[in-house]
Amino acid sequence: GGFIKQGYDAILDEFYHIRHDTKKIIAETENRYRQISGISTLKIKHNLILGYFIEVTPTFADKAFQTIDLTKDTDSRLFIHRQTLATAARFTTVELADLDKKISESDARILQIELSLYDQFIERIKELSLGLRDAADAIAQIDVASAWAHLAVAENYCCPELDHSTRFAIHKGRHPVVENALKKMPMQTQFIPNDCTLEDNERLWLLTGPNMAGKSTFLRQNALIVFLAQIGAFVPAESAQIGLVDRLFSRVGAADDLAQGKSTFMVEMVETATIIHQATNRSLVILDEIGRGTATYDGLSIAWATLEHLHENNQCRGIFATHYHELTQLEDTLSHLSCYTLNVREWQDQIIFLHHVIKGQANHSYGIHVARLAGMPTTLLQRAQNILQELEIQNDNHKTIEHSTAHIPKQIDPQAQILLEKIQSVDIDALSPRDAQLYLYELKSLIKQTG
Repeated sequence: GGFIKQGYDAILDEFYHIRHDTKKIIAETENRYRQISGISTLKIKHNLILGYFIEVTPTFADKAFQTIDLTKDTDSRLFIHRQTLATAARFTTVELADLDKKISESDARILQIELSLYDQFIERIKELSLGLRDAADAIAQIDVASAWAHLAVAENYCCPELDHSTRFAIHKGRHPVVENALKKMPMQTQFIPNDCTLEDNERLWLLTGPNMAGKSTFLRQNALIVFLAQIGAFVPAESAQIGLVDRLFSRVGAADDLAQGKSTFMVEMVETATIIHQATNRSLVILDEIGRGTATYDGLSIAWATLEHLHENNQCRGIFATHYHELTQLEDTLSHLSCYTLNVREWQDQIIFLHHVIKGQANHSYGIHVARLAGMPTTLLQRAQNILQELEIQNDNHKTIEHSTAHIPKQIDPQAQILLEKIQSVDIDALSPRDAQLYLYELKSLIKQTG
């Protein structure tokens, strides 16, 4: 019970009053009976056998027997005798008996009445269901539209321009959630807006930069701007021109599915494969740190091939964030790829994150600096810095050796040269199945001869 508002039904209100104000009702009834009977010591009591009853001392018993019911025209007695004891006489009245019944049944009656009213309410709703659905749908649309409008005015959002081209030009875009969170911080830090232009000559961005600089935020904010624009909302930017996106793909963050036997890297690869198979030239793809969950060269190779595939096969608009700085050299070979980075400043062995996206490439990831910000021990950080310097020296020496030997002509074994010429001279398309089989036997024989 308790789900029907008071004031809706008079009978229900009466039982509510009886249940919540029982003591007050009994006290008022007791005072009224004292006035009618003139018996100042009259009391209304209760026990489990008689329920509520009137009790007077033996001195006033005769007077109680003679008390007239003033509510009736005939000279009928008010009090009905129930019990006589050595110390008291007990009576009841029709009113008190009815009140006793209502008090004892109040909880059950309240629930019964409320359920009955609820059933009536349901039947009425069924009759009005179609109109109620239409009204609810209209109110929901008004609610969403007014919330969007309020947000657009309060947060200075702009109306995006949508068309059927493949253009993507965001001027001073912002991340709506991060921006709102920064405003609630004690210092009320201002969010740094950034531009993003994915056009034909640079429809794919390779984004490098240190940890904590804002790469993931930049990826997500552009995806959110597309999402908001295509559901009809204003967007957090000064201006936005967006060619309609058929699908929005995101591979950001780390997650596993151990219940299905999938590691973090496996989940990453499954999601990346889905993107590779489904993205079109009208899609928008954001990828963050592809290949970081496996060995360095494995991961770099996967990231390299994925970037090339998105550029050559999918031909989609996208932002590819990575710490593999080796990928930046692809800007020279992939005509629609451009390199961008998050700007930072180094000062007194510290780095300052400017959170500003600029054209160019990052040379360092500043992972040790971020570890210092996280509170890693100083001795551990110093050891990591020494190891990093050693690895960088080894890597530079390896590059020097590779560069110095890159143009030395390779000596080919004479017998291997004969085998190579034999293979290059054959016209495979002109061979019949039988000739092809004989040719394979001949090659096998030559291989045995050359060792």
